[in-house]
Amino acid sequence: MVKATSVKDVDQHDAVKSIAFFLKKSGKVKVPEWSDLVKLGVHKQLAPVDPDWFYTRAASLARHLYFRPAGVGAFKRVYGGNKGRGVAPNHFQTATGNAIRKAIQALEKINWVEKHRDGKGRVLSKQGRKDLDRIATELRQTARPAEL
Repeated sequence: MVKATSVKDVDQHDAVKSIAFFLKKSGKVKVPEWSDLVKLGVHKQLAPVDPDWFYTRAASLARHLYFRPAGVGAFKRVYGGNKGRGVAPNHFQTATGNAIRKAIQALEKINWVEKHRDGKGRVLSKQGRKDLDRIATELRQTARPAEL
């Protein structure tokens, strides 16, 4: 008998990788045309090196929404960072909202994310929670046991 596993029970880095692989493999998530040209925030110097960054960002958003509802503004702060200003002190800058918004819209299209009933951003739907739990269960079954 297989014990029920949630996203909380597996390594979070591996969970995001597995969810991103599932999103890419399913073919339901459409990557925007501009994804190879965009910089993910004013605090970044370069565009993402990984060509599949959009799937990783969408997977990270889904994993975050598994735990608590959030909106685009909250995610802009989560993915933001310090902007280096030479010899002047660093200042925090939020991430770009367009990439986050498009990733959330892509997750809404596959019925993983829905609007919160109280208007507090987005929340993971039942279908999304079920799929993420299934991915976590597969990840836990294929992972080798920890060395003692």
